Amino acid sequence: MFKEFLGLPLHPLVVHAAVTLIPLLALLGPVYALRARWRPKMDWAVGLLAVGAPVAAFAATQSGEALTDALVAKGYPQEALDEIYYHSQQGDWLFRFTIALSVVTLALLVVTSDHPKAPNSPSWVGRVLSVLVVVLAVPVLIYTFRAGHSGAETLWQNTF
Repeated sequence: MFKEFLGLPLHPLVVHAAVTLIPLLALLGPVYALRARWRPKMDWAVGLLAVGAPVAAFAATQSGEALTDALVAKGYPQEALDEIYYHSQQGDWLFRFTIALSVVTLALLVVTSDHPKAPNSPSWVGRVLSVLVVVLAVPVLIYTFRAGHSGAETLWQNTF
């Protein structure tokens, strides 16, 4: 399912969604957490990003694994496979941190919601979740860069 689309490897296509949605969540999530006045204008966008970013990260990791399996089957040199393995490790960490950021962001959305069915919680819960959103955004941005850079370096080094 995650191997190819229209005869092309799916991974390079899916990565574009991941490198767009994940950093947007890591940037807008903390803004939502820190700017209470802006929350009513941002809640829908942050909620969609909190759902879409981990889906994009999952698709990127799965399609990357399928691409790696195809390259191994084609007999790619071990040196290149070692670089791909490093890239996949960075992507795995990015996926984990994205899941954590998404869950905490969705919890913050629920806690700060004015919806009558939203559970009432002490005010400190919202503050703790806000801090967690800000803290988790940092490794998400770091691993977005590390995964993206290592993938680009693997593909494009010595090209120019």
